[in-house]
Amino acid sequence: MAKVWIPLPLRKFTDGADEVPATGATVAEILDYLDRNHDGLKARLCQDDGKLRRFVNIYVNDKDIRLLDGLDTPVGNDDELSIVPAIAGGR
Repeated sequence: MAKVWIPLPLRKFTDGADEVPATGATVAEILDYLDRNHDGLKARLCQDDGKLRRFVNIYVNDKDIRLLDGLDTPVGNDDELSIVPAIAGGR
C-alpha cells in the first residue's frame, strides 16, 4: 500500500492521523480510496468536476503531479504521496 501524508488541516478526516495507507494504481484511484475510507476528504482536494483544486498540491515521491501525469500519475505500493495545501498571504 502507498503511504499518504495528510496535512494538519485535513487530519479531522483521518481521525488525527498524519499518514494513512491507501491503494490504487493512480493518484485518482488513491483519492477515491481515501474518500471511501475518510468521508469528505476528496471534496476538500478536488472540484466538483474531479479536477484537483488550484490551491492543493500533491507530490508522489517528492515530484509534483502537475509536472507528471496529473491525477493519472502512476502510484506503486512503495510510493509516498504528500498532500500540500498552498499557503498565501503577507504583504
